[in-house]
Amino acid sequence: MKNNTLATETFSNRNMHYFLDFKVAENNSNYIRITRSDQQPDQSYVRSQVVVFEEDFYFLIQAFASLFKRVIYRGQKEVGVQQLREARLEHLKGIKGMAPELRPREKLLARGAYALSHGELMALLIGSGVSDLNAVELGGQIMASIGDDPGRLAFLDVDRLKLFKGMGVAKSCAVLAAVELSRRMYGF
Repeated sequence: MKNNTLATETFSNRNMHYFLDFKVAENNSNYIRITRSDQQPDQSYVRSQVVVFEEDFYFLIQAFASLFKRVIYRGQKEVGVQQLREARLEHLKGIKGMAPELRPREKLLARGAYALSHGELMALLIGSGVSDLNAVELGGQIMASIGDDPGRLAFLDVDRLKLFKGMGVAKSCAVLAAVELSRRMYGF
């Protein structure tokens, strides 16, 4: 049996080409082969390779994690996994910057729709916010404007909804369609 490649990733940077191959050897063990191919002025290539065997995958991943962590936090005291997660979330904007258990969609999936606030339900309808206001905040503003009473959504129209920053015709229509569906569901 020849060595079989299970997956390959490639990328290039100018005249350097990289190939990352996940392979299975004849003895059924896995290994990763990293190849760098440099194009020479005469259009030939010079290749160099590194092979990492399955028993060393964990160490390779740990080494990369440690390397990147040291670069990001150089000059600072030891940083734990929780601090890395919080730092990553601080750089993300909008709902992606929220802890996963606080995001409306994930919260709905984990705990059910009844666990969401009116603003969070609204956020799921409108889908996205704007640069300085995420969908949950925007949904909360809309609900606050009607006294946090979902029954009063029935008295809004597209023009009123469009007064909120981030609410255009499409998002306003989605909200009004949900209101109309609920009316029809209950025969109002």
